[in-house]
Amino acid sequence: MQSRGKDKTTAGILGILLGWLGVHHFYLGSTVTGVIEIVLTCVTCGVGSLLGLVEGILILVMDQNEFDQRYNYRTPESIEFVFMKPKPTSPPPAPPAPPYQG
Repeated sequence: MQSRGKDKTTAGILGILLGWLGVHHFYLGSTVTGVIEIVLTCVTCGVGSLLGLVEGILILVMDQNEFDQRYNYRTPESIEFVFMKPKPTSPPPAPPAPPYQG
């Protein structure tokens, strides 16, 4: 399976700085969740922006392998927050075997 090329640091910084706009979700592929965060921030007069901040921090402290499993080896659901457990998927492909050294 090919990686989607999403960077953990970029996603985390987007969540911390622009999480109130849901930009990290648009970057990662959960577009409906990004819209939900925008609406939540507007409805709560900005209190919803804390969700983006917390998610940005969660992304930055997330193990790189877990990040890759969630965002690089699969496309997230349209509604999938960072703190939600994703649906189980098949494991990523094993790395290729080293060439035969005869």
